[in-house]
Amino acid sequence: MSYKRILIIQTAFPGDLILTTPLIRTAKEKYPDSELHILVIPQTQELLKNNPHIKGMIVYAKKGGNGLGFWQAVKKLKSMQFDLALIPHRSFRSGLLAKLANCKRRVGFKNSAGRIFLTDRVEYRLDQHEMVRNLSLLGFEGAQPEPVLAELFPGKEEYSKVEAFLEKGNAKIGDDLVCIAPGSVWATKRWLPERFAQVGELLMKKEQVKVVLIGSGDDYRLAEEIASMMAVRPINACGKLNLLESAALISKAKLVISNDSAPTHMAVAMRTPVITIFGSTVPEFGFYPYGESNVIIQKQLYCRPCGIHGLKRCPEGHFRCMKEISAEEVFLAAEKILHARKVQAR
Repeated sequence: MSYKRILIIQTAFPGDLILTTPLIRTAKEKYPDSELHILVIPQTQELLKNNPHIKGMIVYAKKGGNGLGFWQAVKKLKSMQFDLALIPHRSFRSGLLAKLANCKRRVGFKNSAGRIFLTDRVEYRLDQHEMVRNLSLLGFEGAQPEPVLAELFPGKEEYSKVEAFLEKGNAKIGDDLVCIAPGSVWATKRWLPERFAQVGELLMKKEQVKVVLIGSGDDYRLAEEIASMMAVRPINACGKLNLLESAALISKAKLVISNDSAPTHMAVAMRTPVITIFGSTVPEFGFYPYGESNVIIQKQLYCRPCGIHGLKRCPEGHFRCMKEISAEEVFLAAEKILHARKVQAR
């Protein structure tokens, strides 16, 4: 089969969009003569800047922001006459949008809330990584695609912004940088601030690296709290760089240390080793850092997982999943990765 125009619908969080980039690349490789467009939300659109596989982006402001409203999006999509819609986002609204837009073939998951609107339904396998699950949408016409890593494409503009920002913190591209991402929307996915501070201090003292705290503007106060606990102040980049600029920064780091959140997948996309700390969620959900050079740190407890996305507070009241992960344990994992990178660089 050939398709003149293909739509991918991914209106979820930044990490979800990053894990959709292998689908974007592989869809273009499978259908090289097709125009590939993607529907995203305003908060994530910058992640796809410079992506060479995409013909265009449609920005759907489902929760406000600069973009199209629901019916505006329907009208726009309808006018573009899509032959095929690939829908990794399993929401009711995503399926409905594809149906109302008259996309001729609509491929999504069997457990999608909007499955009634699909023409082709693919098994959502819980034993697979999310990136592999997304790629399985292309298996509706024959063999399953081979796994490929996520990818982002920061350009000269993004790297120039990072360079200027680092200079303000008495650092530069080329320094031994370690990025620490302490934030998460969910409290039970956040490791303890004092532990992040302890790891940062150990890294600066024993490995002579410069620590950069990364995240959104919502993480700024948390990062300042962490910085206040450290003898040598780290660079606080929270809210100072956009998503693609953060990816550019990560690409120049030796290591990323993150909770189970978007910076994990950003690190994988930029081929930077990452240590991911799991609390209330588990790698078995399929959102672990894909690749051999990455490290997962977690504690096996009777109460894990206690939620798919994380929670506002520990339902057991003890928060052992995070409290039992020591700063020393994370530092030793970081030290091992940094030493291995030094050996490789010789």
